[in-house]
Amino acid sequence: MVLGLHFCADIADDGVPRLDAAAGEELVRTDRDAAVSLGSRAPEPPGTFFITTKRVIWVSDAQRSKGYAVDFVAISLHAVSRDPEAYPSPCIYMQIETEDGSDEESDESDSEADGEIDVSKVTEMRIIPSDPGQLDGLFEAFSHCAELNPDPNAESDEEDGWVHGDGSDDDMTDGSEEFSDLNPIGQIDEHHITRSVVELEINDQRFEDAEEAERERSHRNGR
Repeated sequence: MVLGLHFCADIADDGVPRLDAAAGEELVRTDRDAAVSLGSRAPEPPGTFFITTKRVIWVSDAQRSKGYAVDFVAISLHAVSRDPEAYPSPCIYMQIETEDGSDEESDESDSEADGEIDVSKVTEMRIIPSDPGQLDGLFEAFSHCAELNPDPNAESDEEDGWVHGDGSDDDMTDGSEEFSDLNPIGQIDEHHITRSVVELEINDQRFEDAEEAERERSHRNGR
């Protein structure tokens, strides 16, 4: 499992990254004129954003040999951000787990040296499409591919059908951003939640029936 953000240098002359066909990697979606922001840095000039069945990749339009990539297994959370108070532009927000096991925002000086960014220490990334109307489709494709790459350590964290994180929901979002869609990797899906609600309603009904039966018995005994 490869953790952290890294440079993507294996890019063809047409600006399309070369995929790992031997590992079954396939291209799922391409979004052009998409900017990228690493950590708290200003967005870089627009480029092309690729979603594959294994990775998310951004390639600069101005400098075709420059790109960033991160494996889905290293993305601990992804979400749609539309709150202008949290970030000026609608975007896809990601938290990235690094090799040191952290996905919390580090000090900006820790990820930069002599003005150059150390991408291996970047824990947050935003993809900013030129058309905000593409966010929902982008998020859907992102979520689909994330499900194809479950956290290999998630199975040991499961108990009674629930997935436990290291902390509360506030820890996952660190309180810095409001999200309209949010999908931490390994989250219980809607089907399981719906089933739990149905089971709860059934149990509640059984409880009410038991109370009614008890009242009838008490009424008969009191005659």
